[in-house]
Amino acid sequence: MPEGKIVKALSGFYYVLNKEELIQCRGRGVFRKNKISPLVGDEVVFQAENDQEGYILEVKERKNELVRPPIANVDQAILVFSAVEPDFSTVLLDRFLVLVEFNHIEPIICITKMDLANELQHEKIEEFARQYRVAGYEVILTSSETETGIEQLNPHLENKISVFAGQSGVGKSSLLNVLRPDLELKTNDISTHLGRGRHTTRHVELIKVGNGLVADTPGFSSLEFANIEAEDLTACFPEILRASENCKFRGCFHVSEPKCGVKAKVEAGEIPGYRYQHYLDFLQEIKDRKPRY
Repeated sequence: MPEGKIVKALSGFYYVLNKEELIQCRGRGVFRKNKISPLVGDEVVFQAENDQEGYILEVKERKNELVRPPIANVDQAILVFSAVEPDFSTVLLDRFLVLVEFNHIEPIICITKMDLANELQHEKIEEFARQYRVAGYEVILTSSETETGIEQLNPHLENKISVFAGQSGVGKSSLLNVLRPDLELKTNDISTHLGRGRHTTRHVELIKVGNGLVADTPGFSSLEFANIEAEDLTACFPEILRASENCKFRGCFHVSEPKCGVKAKVEAGEIPGYRYQHYLDFLQEIKDRKPRY
């Protein structure tokens, strides 16, 4: 039986990419019975009725899945944040990073609009970039206008499924237009090219960029830590996770416990104060969350 990858789901149809062919498929009733809902990004086994139509018979095991946007087997998230207009926000970036880390997706921080930053703003962004690199993240500084940093970003997209995520107005569409000019995505507007038009239901689509696939989605429409427990949070901050190996007590939350390796690193200036503060704020938010029954 042929196999392929779902690259678009719309109105009960699943569009399966098999090599270079796109087959429009429906799901067999067995999926509904077993409560399996095929997702964009799924590797599937299908049966072709003809060159253009078929049925999905099996969904292969997923390595991860997101609820918003509904997509599976994501390799990495390109977290797009602007240097200015809107101003760079470490707290918002850290929220995105926690969600990405929790879902076992590789994050790449992409800071756009560097051409609009003045000298002081440039220095600030460079320092933030340095700190996030020390924490363990890949950081790429870009400009869609001057195409700075694009040659650094391109290799990361090869043979991967990537989600572009970030707040509105940071330049995601401009960045995609530079990566694939024929898309002609309207900036700060709705893309009719990718089927968004006046549809009330937003759908996810994987578009080809080089030898990789990029999810055409705003990504993470919910930034709440709904499924993250307090004990999960340390692992979502790589530098805090490393420092926690020196904590005296297992299960240390790095708040008021004695001989805490994380607080020692913060006091020594090896973990930025704002990263630690965000950790504490997120921890409190999770602890204050209403219990689910």
